[in-house]
Amino acid sequence: MTLLTIFMAVIAIVILVVIFFKTAPQIGVSASGVRLEEIQNSPQFQEGKFQNSVPTETDFPISKYFKVMYQFVTNTKGREPEERIETFAFDPEKWASRNENEIMLSWFGHSTALIKIDGKTILADPVFGERASMFSFMGPKKFDYSHHMNVNQLPEIDLVIISHDHYDHLDYPTITQLKDRVKLFYVPLGVASHLESWGVAADNIATFDWWDEQNLDENIKLTFAPTRHFSGRGLTDKFSTLWGSWVIEGRAQKMYFSGDSGYFSGFKEIGEKFGEFDLALIECGAYNKENWPDIHMLPEQSVQAALDVKAKIAMPIHWGKFNLALHLWKDPIERFKKAARSNGLNTHTPKVGKVLMIPSGYSSDEWWENYM
Repeated sequence: MTLLTIFMAVIAIVILVVIFFKTAPQIGVSASGVRLEEIQNSPQFQEGKFQNSVPTETDFPISKYFKVMYQFVTNTKGREPEERIETFAFDPEKWASRNENEIMLSWFGHSTALIKIDGKTILADPVFGERASMFSFMGPKKFDYSHHMNVNQLPEIDLVIISHDHYDHLDYPTITQLKDRVKLFYVPLGVASHLESWGVAADNIATFDWWDEQNLDENIKLTFAPTRHFSGRGLTDKFSTLWGSWVIEGRAQKMYFSGDSGYFSGFKEIGEKFGEFDLALIECGAYNKENWPDIHMLPEQSVQAALDVKAKIAMPIHWGKFNLALHLWKDPIERFKKAARSNGLNTHTPKVGKVLMIPSGYSSDEWWENYM
């Protein structure tokens, strides 16, 4: 093979990659027009990109990248369950028939949760696709569950909330299936452009900066709160959309959905602003102390974050469905439970798909112990 042939092959590959990222619909699109003005008017948007509220290292040197990729490919034992995980089929009758003055919750693995509060049903970070990836044929594939939730099984959804635009939180196949079934999407600044390119009507999307709030109805208020993370779906759009967490306040119950975050002082600020939360869904998983300590929490930090926001009950999320890091698949939950016990924190660790009431029906079932 001549040098010219190699050179031409490399050029062809580069061209194909550029074409893919320019044309693949799942990548989304950059904001323009009014959507771009919303971004540029944000105090968080400086020097052409969104910024964290505290110094945060998100650069990934190429040397570390190749090291992690090598470990990811070669060190696979224990990072995924060896057998099928028995989960619950979603029970629509139970969801519809119970409407007490409590929070109703069903968790579908990773960060996807169905929430009912004051009679309204909210779907958080819905990811029902096969992979947490820009590709349909490669990338982290969901674990083998006995029951996987899909859009057709969902009850009527009043609101979809999105924490940020990474593929394990904003799923193109899921959104395209939801777009004609859901009339309202609450999303961070910049994310609306992705949704609109996927067919969601602009009038059905409300965009949020940090600390923006909006009433879903006369009983429920949502506030978009800061986290310590980053965004991006393509090669050149890092920091182009905002990231954050959600505070959901009902008449009698209040809950927190953390999205993704490294540990930072913002959790204490959220706790001080909103007081005690009846339930907090806290990121716990896909961490790497050596390579990305600022953007994902270790389990012990996740427990501290739950304490900071003054959670009465904490539920670890962002684990149990995708292999996204080098740690063992059960490591997040085992370390979270241990740290929670040491700190006197009540934990909700339900089986996937099970519909439960909070606080009366919160579960400390250690179901993962049945699996390797």
